[in-house]
Amino acid sequence: MVSLINSLTVGAAVTLPSPIQDLLLFADQRLAKIYPIIQNFKNLITSDPLNITSTWVGPNICKYRGFFCESPPDNRSAVAVASIDFNGFQLSAPTLAGFLNRLPDLALFHANSNSFSGEIPPDITNLPYLYEIDISNNKFSGPFPAAVLNMYTLSFLDIRFNSFSGAVPPELFAKDLDLLFLNNNNFMTRLPDYDVENPHVLYLTLANNKFFGPIPRSIAKSLAGLSEILLLNNMLSGCLPYELGLLKDAVVFDAGNNNLTGPLPYSLGCLEKLEVLNFAGNFLYGSVPEPVCGLGRLSNLSLSDNYLSQMGRACMDLVRNGVLDVRRNCIPGQPGQRSVAECAAFMARPKSTLS
Repeated sequence: MVSLINSLTVGAAVTLPSPIQDLLLFADQRLAKIYPIIQNFKNLITSDPLNITSTWVGPNICKYRGFFCESPPDNRSAVAVASIDFNGFQLSAPTLAGFLNRLPDLALFHANSNSFSGEIPPDITNLPYLYEIDISNNKFSGPFPAAVLNMYTLSFLDIRFNSFSGAVPPELFAKDLDLLFLNNNNFMTRLPDYDVENPHVLYLTLANNKFFGPIPRSIAKSLAGLSEILLLNNMLSGCLPYELGLLKDAVVFDAGNNNLTGPLPYSLGCLEKLEVLNFAGNFLYGSVPEPVCGLGRLSNLSLSDNYLSQMGRACMDLVRNGVLDVRRNCIPGQPGQRSVAECAAFMARPKSTLS
């Protein structure tokens, strides 16, 4: 459908440069409606070192850099902006409000590695098709964008490398997401003890925050389908639950540099798909379970900087092959171990003080 921009009723005042203000022909009314929204957002951009917005001119919105058009689900003969990919554009703007939340046919919004800031507009819940959001590596701040909890189409959420802070709503972990990346923010909250009947998350990254408390025993139910889980560089404490061994699809499990203690569960030897396991930089003690060292796909097992004191032949073979790192432990006969005095002092401490 062809429409004229001067037939639109625009809520916000937009001054269109001549000769554009005289007459603009659009391929579809849906494109005509979002034209002033895009132009308003263009006026908000304070830095554009790659000159991206120089292409945001005229009625052919589907040719603007970063904008991609398709037929929307409700009308296969229509043309609408279905996805936005601003990845690596290095744009700066104080807010996405008035832009992201006013693109009714949007399904994907990818904008990593820019300098967008402010908060996520709460009315993005009104976008019926939006299922992927990637705003990683920007300057967003404030609390977790709770609006996403009410986005029932959402399957991909990546908000890492920002300055979000505070608690993460436990309901987030019950959502039907494929990927959830929260790492490198300032979140400070417990891992929720959440029992989800039909878990769906495949990739969970919470690294480099301030998550605290124990790894919940319910992890085997709430995150049963996980392929990768990254918990490193937080403040997790307590003993490792044996239920970790029920994460049958885990390929990567990384909980390095926390305050975890106790023995390594023998149940970890049941993770037949496991390729990378990292518990370095914790307060683990006891033996390295032989079943873990016998996992056939294991390519990296990092247990350095703990207080482990014993391992068997299969584990010694992994050390020789460069797969297992047990430096700075308390294992007799292995190089690079802690001093006898340091190991003795640790063993003498009440273990309740370590959690």
